[in-house]
Amino acid sequence: MGPVKYTKEVIKEGKRIRWPKRDVLVPTLIVVICIVAFAAIFLSLEDLTAGSLIQQLKDAFGGK
Repeated sequence: MGPVKYTKEVIKEGKRIRWPKRDVLVPTLIVVICIVAFAAIFLSLEDLTAGSLIQQLKDAFGGK
């Protein structure tokens, strides 16, 4: 299957999809963005904490 045929098939399938209405899409999008932001903040704080803990252990045991 060549790239042109593949692209045509993708466009054809995209037209068959029942896309959600705006009144359903916007609240769902807001929830997804909030969850992603929370996960990003949580994982960043966890990474900073783990890095700090590892650095303290290195200092305590004379690591470089």
